[in-house]
Amino acid sequence: MISKLRGFSNSKLAGVLVGIIIIPFVFWGMGSVFSGGNTNNVAKINNETISSKDFVNFINESRLTNEIIKANLDKNIIEQILSELVSEKLIEMEIKELNVTLSEEVLANKIRSNSILLDDNKKFSRVKYEKFLLENNLSASTFENSLKKQELKENLFNYISGGIKSPYFLKNKIYINENKKIEIEFLDLDLIHDKTATSLEVEDFIKNNQEILKIDFIDVSYAKIKPKDLIEIDEFNDEFFKKIDEIENNIFNGSNLREINEIYNFKLNEKNNFVLDENSDEVLEEIYSRRNQDKIQLIDKNDFYLIFEISNISKKIPNKTDPKFLDNVKNNLILKKKFEFNKSLFEKIDEKSFNDEEFVKLSKDINNIKTINIKSLQDNEVFDPDSLNLLYTLPNKSFSLVTGQGNKVFLTKIKNISYSDMDKNTDNIKEYSTKANNDIINDVYTSYDLSLNSKYKVKIFNQTIDRVKNYFR
Repeated sequence: MISKLRGFSNSKLAGVLVGIIIIPFVFWGMGSVFSGGNTNNVAKINNETISSKDFVNFINESRLTNEIIKANLDKNIIEQILSELVSEKLIEMEIKELNVTLSEEVLANKIRSNSILLDDNKKFSRVKYEKFLLENNLSASTFENSLKKQELKENLFNYISGGIKSPYFLKNKIYINENKKIEIEFLDLDLIHDKTATSLEVEDFIKNNQEILKIDFIDVSYAKIKPKDLIEIDEFNDEFFKKIDEIENNIFNGSNLREINEIYNFKLNEKNNFVLDENSDEVLEEIYSRRNQDKIQLIDKNDFYLIFEISNISKKIPNKTDPKFLDNVKNNLILKKKFEFNKSLFEKIDEKSFNDEEFVKLSKDINNIKTINIKSLQDNEVFDPDSLNLLYTLPNKSFSLVTGQGNKVFLTKIKNISYSDMDKNTDNIKEYSTKANNDIINDVYTSYDLSLNSKYKVKIFNQTIDRVKNYFR
């Protein structure tokens, strides 16, 4: 909780001044979600409740749109937001209990010294301050209270981690780990993978993978609407756009495409059991790409309006004699073989049953063992950054599967590791001092987090949370 909160609060209110912006109440429609008196709470910390109103306000301040939240419901975004709110409340309670304070004078100096509020002579400008408040739709009291809240948090974190200074051996340890020289042997597994698929394998694959091979077939009615279709002249004028507005209102009021066409009589096209192929035109590609959105849609395509209604979507296996389908099956089969090969290899490595003999055996037929010498985490021409980070954590003589440029998968062996100490006079010593300090501070925050978990009893009201989720579905 707390170990993540410092970064969260800093990013959310970054820049101290510019980041504290109160946005409009975008979730005004959620009022109906939270009806029911005392059942309206989302959480309780000891004897203090967090109301649904507090939660909605916190969502608003997070700057997350309805669309973002809806798209991430299955990724527990609501729970994450609530966790952040609980952390905020815990910090407020700690600030109060520890009597962490901020004088009005310090707050005033914080505002007066901010660079965006200074005039050409580097002096605080009341005019700029008023303009800043006006542009961001803030009152002075709202802004100053938000700033005070942020500063109190910073004071608490400084109190917890104050006076930390890492010794040289910790800086040196980080330097050594990030700058050790690694000699790596590696195989490009793409040269080893089986890229063939027999007719019998294809047939069996189709038989055993019916569901994953099914694709969407749609029944759709559609029309291109140009001015001439509605107003009998080829001009995008007010009369034409008035008709378009009428059509949009009809869609909004629940009319289907045939009902709309009875009024405006544009030319309808019909496609049944349609699926994309290499001959599909742009209009049908557009429709197919939107098949999982609203049933009836009106889209501005600049030189015309596209209106369509999908009456049915069915999942079916394509024609089994279709060359394109058979190629797709073969590609899926080859990918499946690659996956199973890599999975088997990974399990052997994980179980420490993979050895030098097998490594040489894999490479023998292709004569593909390559060697690379890497000097630091910044020295990377083959592997992607995450893979290189992983390789730097592995012991000597160990094997691993990593990815590289072009989505390649490599089997690697750490052939040799050599170390060197950091020069105390190096220009980068400040960088490693910061990293070492941050490591210590993170350990402190983790310990503090654990102490808070035992100090405060947090209860979550899942029923209310479910109602919030249902609103966004």
